[in-house]
Amino acid sequence: MIKKEDVYKIGKLGKPHGVKGEVSMMFTDDIFDRVEADYLILLIDGILVPFFMEEYRFRNDEQVLMKFVDIDTEAKARELTGCEVYFPREQADRHEGEASWAELIGYALVDATQDVVVGTITHVDDTTINILFEVETADGREVLIPASDELIEQVDKAGHRIHVRVPDGILEL
Repeated sequence: MIKKEDVYKIGKLGKPHGVKGEVSMMFTDDIFDRVEADYLILLIDGILVPFFMEEYRFRNDEQVLMKFVDIDTEAKARELTGCEVYFPREQADRHEGEASWAELIGYALVDATQDVVVGTITHVDDTTINILFEVETADGREVLIPASDELIEQVDKAGHRIHVRVPDGILEL
């Protein structure tokens, strides 16, 4: 059984495209194209289910038309509309390139100056020029930590930890 902590969200399925089972997918991370991935994981009725990719083609920088094995009609594709799409962390960890923002969700954020875990990254806000980690602390508070390259010291993919020089006083806000 696939566990939620073993995957991270990379997108969401939209409407069917055509009559042969293709479905549109809005994605936030193109990791499926950068690694040798055979399958993606869909959240269906609260259960994470692997779906093997037959082929895909990009429509633009945020959308792909995806064809899954055994999804060969518009009706079958329509059943997948709205499903969240996930990628296995294990496959992403083996990827030699830099971690994507989406991949960092679920990582422990460590204050590199004190070597103390601040909390868990729950979201990355990249809607503005100043990218922020939304971090849930052990006591349940939500804090925003700048995600600039100057502050990030190390990304430990194997340990699912990111070491950041947290600016003084930001945890008290």
